[in-house]
Amino acid sequence: MADVVRAALVQATWTGDTESMIAKHEAHAREAAGQGAKIIGFQEVFNAPYFCQVQEPEHYRWAEPVPDGPTITRMRALARETGMVVVAPVFEVEQSGVYYNTAAVIDADGTVLGIYRKHHIPQVKGFWEKYYFKPGNAGWPVFDTAVGKVGVYICYDRHFPEGWRQLGLGGAQLVYNPSATSRGLSAYLWQLEQPAAAVANEYFVAAINRVGTEEYGDNDFYGSSYFVDPRGQFVGDVADDGKEELLVRDLDFGLIDEVRQQWAFYRDRRPDAYEGLVRP
Repeated sequence: MADVVRAALVQATWTGDTESMIAKHEAHAREAAGQGAKIIGFQEVFNAPYFCQVQEPEHYRWAEPVPDGPTITRMRALARETGMVVVAPVFEVEQSGVYYNTAAVIDADGTVLGIYRKHHIPQVKGFWEKYYFKPGNAGWPVFDTAVGKVGVYICYDRHFPEGWRQLGLGGAQLVYNPSATSRGLSAYLWQLEQPAAAVANEYFVAAINRVGTEEYGDNDFYGSSYFVDPRGQFVGDVADDGKEELLVRDLDFGLIDEVRQQWAFYRDRRPDAYEGLVRP
């Protein structure tokens, strides 16, 4: 397995329907594969609008089974076609009345390695997610993919350091953080939290945000997606804050061992002293 992994992410505008949204992401993936990318990740509920700006039962229609629903079936075919690992976040229905905000991780041969379900569910103006989603119950998996060990942490999760650490302890080398965050709510945190998590846990982070406004509210999704390395430094430029963009970057996984040997954060952890962190 190569130390340098060419990775991609997509920040996209909503097209108005699922079919064209999926087709657009397939086109971006093919372009990324043409540039030599071996892994790609998409934004939160990438095949739908960010319907959580409102609380209406009509929006349960965006949900589908994972891994056997139509979107993940297409993403499996896309992975096989391009030879890339695909991180595909969707609105999952597990059974009637039980829904999750989920990302499927698909290996380069089209095998679904597993899922991550968003743990932390917001319920504030413009982000009414508790109306739709149960809190995740699938743990903090780290997937052994064709490019290395990959984890996922979804949007609002990023405000909680515990999951970042769990992924690091699980051996993650790269964590995708698909999001839908708006300019007015917490934009100043966007280039603070994920680089800090990359430093604290000494791995790469791919931070993905939607871009533009959509018909279900006035949230202004500001893009600005990026890759950040274990030193907290951006890998290449940050994406534009107002237009759709595909980023393809080379990530040197050899830097992970270098940083962990230099800073030794994992050596100096004190889990024996952290008992109070998990008290209700």
